[in-house]
Amino acid sequence: MRTSNRTIERCLTVGTVVLILALWYVLTIGGIFSETIIPSMKSVGQAFVKIVSDGYKGSSLWMHLATSMKRLLIAYGLVVITAVPLGLLSGYNSKVCAILEPVIEFYRPLPPLAYYTILVLWMGIGESSKLCLLYLAGFAPVYISCVSGVIRIKSDYINGAYTLGANKRQIFFHVIFPAALTDIFTGLRTALGVEYTTLVAAEMVAATAGIGWLVLDASNYLRSDIVFMGVILMGITGVLLDKLIRVIENHVVHWKGKN
Repeated sequence: MRTSNRTIERCLTVGTVVLILALWYVLTIGGIFSETIIPSMKSVGQAFVKIVSDGYKGSSLWMHLATSMKRLLIAYGLVVITAVPLGLLSGYNSKVCAILEPVIEFYRPLPPLAYYTILVLWMGIGESSKLCLLYLAGFAPVYISCVSGVIRIKSDYINGAYTLGANKRQIFFHVIFPAALTDIFTGLRTALGVEYTTLVAAEMVAATAGIGWLVLDASNYLRSDIVFMGVILMGITGVLLDKLIRVIENHVVHWKGKN
């Protein structure tokens, strides 16, 4: 029964992709919209082949992609090693939460471009300001998910561990951390998406390479074929990175969804 449902779900997924591609083809083949507004699949494919062979503004496509991935993954790694422990600690200790929450709740709703100018003033136009912007964008979702994951843990679990003689350290690592893992991975997946959407903003200032910069630069010259190609490439890499996190989650939180 479960195998049958998975087959149906995969067919629905493939069908959705095919429907979108067919709609794109119909809208462009009939000349309803100009190439500047919606480029044809052929134009986007040609742009991809040309940039793969000749590069864009002095750098190969893979160099642009690697530059963006480096920025994204460095910031993401910093988020993982800081936001997860701080979020768990804040959920476990109300005093720590009282210190950190006002700062996070203040900057979390702000658009990235609103404080990017401040980061540039403080840190310059180099890589530091870009990494800091991506880091701040990804920190809040992970932190909030970790806090929520700890708060949702039933007090019976903690009291039961105390009854069995566990100390605070054992409770944290053997009760709280495993119970919050599902929320932690939800935050990690959300943070990855938020950081990726912030990538273009991070590459707006004094960048000469990066897939986000490529899309932004091409839009200045109304090269919608290159813009579409860059957006599609970003979407594919984003899906692959999300799939990687889900694979890790399925191995780490192997009890998820099981009763």
